[in-house]
Amino acid sequence: MICYRELEYETENYNELRAIGSDIRKVVEESGIRDGVVYVITLHTTTGIMVNERLECLEADILEKLSGLFPEDGDYYHARFLREYGAMAGNPTGHLKSMVAGNHTVMPVSNGRLICGSAQEIYLAEFDGPQDRRISVMVIGEE
Repeated sequence: MICYRELEYETENYNELRAIGSDIRKVVEESGIRDGVVYVITLHTTTGIMVNERLECLEADILEKLSGLFPEDGDYYHARFLREYGAMAGNPTGHLKSMVAGNHTVMPVSNGRLICGSAQEIYLAEFDGPQDRRISVMVIGEE
């Protein structure tokens, strides 16, 4: 059996980590699937899906270190006029940060529940906001 849902979020900041684990748990519980896996995938190239401990200090460290790796005032080839879009590309750091974060996570489902470690949280990582964002959630398994 397969259950597919899209979740929508309106991010608030240029860079942010939004905890979405409770939303993923709800999709899993409503799916009717008892045992299987859940795929959580961002549908955007300047966002990521991350799994880590939910601590405000760690969230700040993650965003700060990613900004250090890819500073806004860096020299990026992508920061130029793109004929394909008819506009300037102003988000090279968002693309690079999203590659480090990754675009998905896969987690087990057992007895109708999402299986996470006691400190794990699933995040939507925004690197080019604020924007409207969509996340694909697919639960695959047995009823």
